[in-house]
Amino acid sequence: MLTFIGLGLYDKRSITVEGQEALRAVDTAYAELYTSKLVGASIEDVAAYHDIDIEVRDRAGVEQHPEDILDAAEEENVAFLTAGDTMISTTHVDLRLRAHERGIETRVIHGTTAQTATSSLTGLQNYRFGKATTLPFAYAHGGDGVPQSVLDTIADNRERGLHTVVYLDIKVGRGPDGDDPHHEEYMTADHAAGQLAEHSPDTLGVVVARAGSPDPLVVADSLDALADREFGDPLHLLVIPGELHPIEADALRELAGAPDELVEY
Repeated sequence: MLTFIGLGLYDKRSITVEGQEALRAVDTAYAELYTSKLVGASIEDVAAYHDIDIEVRDRAGVEQHPEDILDAAEEENVAFLTAGDTMISTTHVDLRLRAHERGIETRVIHGTTAQTATSSLTGLQNYRFGKATTLPFAYAHGGDGVPQSVLDTIADNRERGLHTVVYLDIKVGRGPDGDDPHHEEYMTADHAAGQLAEHSPDTLGVVVARAGSPDPLVVADSLDALADREFGDPLHLLVIPGELHPIEADALRELAGAPDELVEY
């Protein structure tokens, strides 16, 4: 059995009760931290809390060379862990399909995702979100500024009145000069807002920082204004709202301090 378990958003306690029970029952556990991470706990904290050894795999060890994970799952119960949900944004469908090709039974135990937390914290209605996008570091996409694909996604969503979640790049184990096991870098919301403000400075943006933690931060303002603020420790993401329902506008005023002139409907 190969069980995919989402650890949730913040620390060792963010896992569901079902996930906790499943994790503590497996023989072997693997985790990846390159798509996201728990900012409130190290993987060592998670392992100690659940009384199990956890082996961390890099991207190549999961996506290109997962044979030992699958070999173990043929003989025993194995858990594969990520922050958030293992099949939302941190998608590992390929690993699950490889397991099925080998006749290995799989199951998925879901965790809270940044997408659902963003809707909950901002008051923006979840069914009014369009396609999400990711803003990469310049060195990661080999160009300057914002990739056209990111701008196109935001523009397409806004034309349809939909909100856009802009995930901010995370680089763990790989930096500007290539593979680096000591490299750990998280794009901040002020940096992302500054990048997008070059194209549309007066556009409304909403920053969500540390979703799932005891002290999440939600701030709404123009992209130009957000670029001049600091939002503390990671993880951050940015939302570009589309057309606002009156309740959404009220929520952004009350929950995120949005200026009245930016949330008119």
